[in-house]
Amino acid sequence: MFHRHFHLKNNPYLLWGTIILITILWGYAWVLMKAGLDYMGPFAFSTFRFSTGTLTLFFLLSILKLGIPARKYWVHLAIVGMLQTTFVFLSVMYGLLFIGAGKASILLYSMPLWSSLLAVPFLKEEMSIKKILGLGLGMFGLVIIVGFDILFVRDGKAIFGELLILFGALSWAISNIYYRKTLLSLPKLQTSAFQMFFGTIGIFIAYMFTEWKEPIQWNGLSISYVLFTGIVASALCFTVWFVIISSVDMASATISTLLVPVFGLLFSSLLLGENITLETFIGSILIILGIVISQIEKKSKGPSKKMTCIN
Repeated sequence: MFHRHFHLKNNPYLLWGTIILITILWGYAWVLMKAGLDYMGPFAFSTFRFSTGTLTLFFLLSILKLGIPARKYWVHLAIVGMLQTTFVFLSVMYGLLFIGAGKASILLYSMPLWSSLLAVPFLKEEMSIKKILGLGLGMFGLVIIVGFDILFVRDGKAIFGELLILFGALSWAISNIYYRKTLLSLPKLQTSAFQMFFGTIGIFIAYMFTEWKEPIQWNGLSISYVLFTGIVASALCFTVWFVIISSVDMASATISTLLVPVFGLLFSSLLLGENITLETFIGSILIILGIVISQIEKKSKGPSKKMTCIN
């Protein structure tokens, strides 16, 4: 697909520099997703963002002459699009109305924990001791973050927002499993573009029924938020990500994506003034550590074919 990925393979500094740059951009996108809610509803923002992202990906497909997938894949692409784009980002954007962007990024990137659990019954993957330990640590981290709010804060809206983000993480995990069972034979960029197309249709339908008549404030900031999250974070970064995963094993790629919620927490604290509470910090460390432990073993078993990142 791309010939330049060989340069990344031969230049580890360029490779890991690119990985860090992309995770910084994805982490920063969480700030803009939260800030965008000051100008429009969550479903409106998602509609404009992913419409922009889809058009950008279609433009890249035309340049690469990848074309349209065979009809036999359309239903599968629509299902992945609903799971990976519609359900995830409707949940995420609506959840951001109630909780901070930093905490939301941590909760969404618990996805590998749910993927590992679902892979046992549906992909017949073994549940090793390392994976059990990693999943246990990660789930304990989730319990600390959500459980603290349930037991002590008792803010119903915050708890609702957290549960929405976790629903998005579970939907993302289900889409990974479904993708591996149905769409592995398609080029990844083609899969990304068309699942985003179908997913955007679902978001647009939700927008029509809920926010169609609500006002939208278009100005330089709101337009830049849509363009950055749609073109840079959703389309271009994801395209470069496919180059990266052709250059490193998927265990390293999966672990490197954990930098996204780290940067999400950092930028949300610095730019949005969000407080990183002790329970969020401890829970985040346990989730990240749990994912790292559960993923390390895959390195010795060869590359995984799991899709690992969306934005």
